[in-house]
Amino acid sequence: MRPRLVYLIYRPKGKSGRKDEIKANWVSDANMNSEKAKGAQNHPVLGRFHGFSATGTTVAEFAKIAQSLHPIRDEKGATSAAAQTSALKIHPKVFNMINCWISDLESPVVTEINLDAVEKNGNEFNQDGLKQDGDWLQCPVSDTSGFMRYRVLESKGGHYKIEYQENGGGTLTTAAAVIEFEIEKRNIQRDGKSVTIRVLRVSSYEQK
Repeated sequence: MRPRLVYLIYRPKGKSGRKDEIKANWVSDANMNSEKAKGAQNHPVLGRFHGFSATGTTVAEFAKIAQSLHPIRDEKGATSAAAQTSALKIHPKVFNMINCWISDLESPVVTEINLDAVEKNGNEFNQDGLKQDGDWLQCPVSDTSGFMRYRVLESKGGHYKIEYQENGGGTLTTAAAVIEFEIEKRNIQRDGKSVTIRVLRVSSYEQK
């Protein structure tokens, strides 16, 4: 993670004729602040706070050292926001259920979906052919050469904004909708017993 902000303290040479001290810190980013806001004892895992210092060096020498630093994980190994969200295993067909059939008028059709059931119901939400294609998580449409796919536009905590597209197997890919939703837990009665399930709840829908 690159720093959002850097500050530098430089104490120039004094009577001794040498440079005293340089200190630099990467301040906490929005992710870290969000994590810390959850509780005073909460240990941040999304943000980072780094610092280093040097004595007896010039600003030019210090800049050369800073510029030589590289991330432990290179850019090729970095995971995009879409790929990270795909780890939630939200099948693209979930968004197909939210979106109405192309010849119909009213959307969203489904506004709350049990994600626990989606993960367990492998026949309806088949993982075969599910793949990451750049920022898009894509799955094939049964008995066609088409696909359903989505990419993450924004994410913060349990709130997400995605763009969903469909292709029925021809040359036209429809920019179907931009959907915002929350992922949260709630209790329901199932077979006479109280259970807690993880749900996707639509908060905003925009036809494109």
